[in-house]
This record gives sequence, C-alpha cells and structure tokens, in this order.
Amino acid sequence: MLVDSHCHLDFPDLSARIAEIVALMASNDVGCALCISVTLEDLPRVLALAEAWPMLLASVGVHPEATAVQEPSIVELVDLARHPRVIAIGETGLDYYWHKDAPEWQRERFRTHIRAAREAAKPLVVHTRDAAADTLRLMKEEEAGEAGGVMHCFTENWEVAEAALDQGFYISMSGIVTFKNAHTVRDVARRVPLDRLLVETDSPYLAPVPYRGKTNQPGYVKHVAEEVARLRGLDYQEVVDATTDNFFRLFPEALKKGP
Repeated sequence: MLVDSHCHLDFPDLSARIAEIVALMASNDVGCALCISVTLEDLPRVLALAEAWPMLLASVGVHPEATAVQEPSIVELVDLARHPRVIAIGETGLDYYWHKDAPEWQRERFRTHIRAAREAAKPLVVHTRDAAADTLRLMKEEEAGEAGGVMHCFTENWEVAEAALDQGFYISMSGIVTFKNAHTVRDVARRVPLDRLLVETDSPYLAPVPYRGKTNQPGYVKHVAEEVARLRGLDYQEVVDATTDNFFRLFPEALKKGP
C-alpha cells in the first residue's frame, strides 16, 4: 500500500470528483492520503472529507502564502488539532518567492505553528520556497525537532536536506522528481536515507510524468514512487514499503485513524 503524504482534496478541482479520485486511489493501491489545510476558513472542508472517507486524514494550519485570512493562535491550533481525524500541524513554513520582502508576520506565523505542534505533540508539515536559511534557523530556534515533521514537496539542494534531516525531519518527494530537468531534486531523491523518505502528490498541483500539466490526484503518487525507485536502483515495492512505513512512523496516530 502507498500513502500520499500531502494533497489538497478540498480544492475545487478535486472536491467535486472525490468518489472518482478515491476509486483511482484504490486501483493504484494508494491506501491513505493526508489532506492538508491551508487556511482556517477552509478547514471545515478538509475535516468533512476526512470524516466522510476512512482513507483520508487531515492537518490543521495556515499556509505561509495566505494573506487576508484568519491568523491562528497557538491555543486555537492546539484545540483544532484535537479533532479525531487530525494528525499534523501545517501546512506552515516560509515562502519568499511570493513575499520577496520576507515579512516578519510570516516568520511569526511559522513560530506559532511550531510551538503549537510541540504543545499538541503532532508533527509539522513544512513548506519552504526561496527561504531555506530562515526556515532552518526558525526550526532550530523553536526546537521543531521535538515535534518532528516533514519538509514537503522538497525542492532544495542536498545541503538543505541534510540540515533538515539533522533536525529529525523527513523529506518528501513530489511529482517534480519525475521532471527530467529537476536535477537538484533528483539528486536529493537518490541521497536521502530510505528510512526518512516520503512521497506525495501536492494535488492538484505538480502532476508527475506522464500526467505533467494535468490536474494531479493521489492515485498518481505511484509514479513518484516508481521514479524514486528507478533513481535509486531499487525495486518499486521496496520504495512502497519504506515510504509507507515511514509515514506511519512519523504520524503514528494515522495507524489508529487511517484505513
């Protein structure tokens, strides 16, 4: 069984086709998917999916790109994380690609999520784009390793991956690893210890080859795992088994709440 460790099934591209999406998951042996929250306003949609479908789980958080949204507090995140289908805090982190002035509000929001994750004893789902140094610095300052978590949709170089691994975090590969020009990502996919590796779709974005350019969905995560296996010279089933074991080790609550 494969696990899609990061998707956004509440987004309109996917939510209207959820039965079809779940059916494709089953036919591709994708037995579980973590549906990621990006705002508190949209959280009820995420929770409703996780409540309705036993193979779907949820996170609670506010994306670093999100502006003009309800700002979370530590108390609120911890309280929301008590929901029986929630296994993670996030998506959180830093994104200086869209916010080139590196706003302090974004860093404070990240600190809030890390502190909530430590208090709730739930792992973090971390997004970083054009902000690796500050992301790693804040993780260290706030002792994010105490909560643990995953660097999702990893696009940085090996040095950043190694620093995140040193803090106890996992590295997740998305469909980008199937792109032939993604040399840095493919290098990291070869080098991450197999027991610290996850796979994801980040649906509806970043569909892997052979679906590049189309709407992504959790059933396509098998193509990510296949490419990781090819890059590492491993049997596909070995990557399936390892990444699934890793997911349930990182998110132990998923063993009790998942399919």
